[in-house]
Amino acid sequence: MQTITLGGVEITRIVEWQAPFSPTGSVFPSSTPRMWKENEAWLAPDFWSPQNDEFYVNVQTWVLRSAGRTVLVDTGLGNDKNRPYVQGWSGLRTDFLDRLAAAGVRPEDVDVVINTHLHSDHVGWNTRLVDGAWVPTFPRASYLIARADFDYWNPANGHTVKGVLGDVSVAQTNGDMFEDSIAPVHRAGQAVLWEDGYRIDAELSLEPAPGHTPGSAVLRLTSGTDRALFIGDLVHSPLQIAEPGCDTCLSEDQAQAVRSRQRILEEAADTRALVFPGHLPGHGAAEVRREGGKFAIERWAAFARTGPGAA
Repeated sequence: MQTITLGGVEITRIVEWQAPFSPTGSVFPSSTPRMWKENEAWLAPDFWSPQNDEFYVNVQTWVLRSAGRTVLVDTGLGNDKNRPYVQGWSGLRTDFLDRLAAAGVRPEDVDVVINTHLHSDHVGWNTRLVDGAWVPTFPRASYLIARADFDYWNPANGHTVKGVLGDVSVAQTNGDMFEDSIAPVHRAGQAVLWEDGYRIDAELSLEPAPGHTPGSAVLRLTSGTDRALFIGDLVHSPLQIAEPGCDTCLSEDQAQAVRSRQRILEEAADTRALVFPGHLPGHGAAEVRREGGKFAIERWAAFARTGPGAA
């Protein structure tokens, strides 16, 4: 089962891509081998391989049916995109649209697209290549994009960002992403650039949670007695639930990312909200509880397991 219901909102999980991503030390520089080993009993095999020290990721989209509308939370990698900084994501040809159709969603059925932040693995299916031009994949949708991220990643603004070998321009890093997946929806008049917060309907709202990127956002679901938080890349691995001070090298501001993660996990634990990170395999989402100054998994969501532990 890849569909659950919270209150009046139906949530379906669409997995586009899954694979071992990287050795832990290269992405989680503040983690230690001891952290991973102490949590091996529940991190392996779904989220981490002790044999080769690689952590696993899904690239996935959450489809929400809320208040009579169809909402997509993040749009994955996309096809035909040039991604020189992650060769495994460059020139992909995935069956994402077929998987979306199998869930009963055609491109023209989508009313709202939410990009929790502007990294290439969250915006790829914003557009598709038609006759050599990038066009919005979802022709009727409003694309909700935090203005802070739009301005930061827009190469025209000349920002520099952290690179492995020092500061580099946005055009050298995510310029391709902006030009093929963001600029076309903006030119089409479908981008809604929001600041401070955005109310989608009576049950769904967006709020800033900066750090990973300047415009990283959390989608809050409140429906009846049910609560959920779609947190994008505040958590890449569930190790960060047990060790919330552990951030990735992928964040633009690691200290701020830690503060945002701590704040959101505290709220989730206090309200029993189901937490939906962007990339978890396994059951994909979880309820968390406080455990001292840290957190632990109270229960996993009722989605079918994906990844190496699913067989």
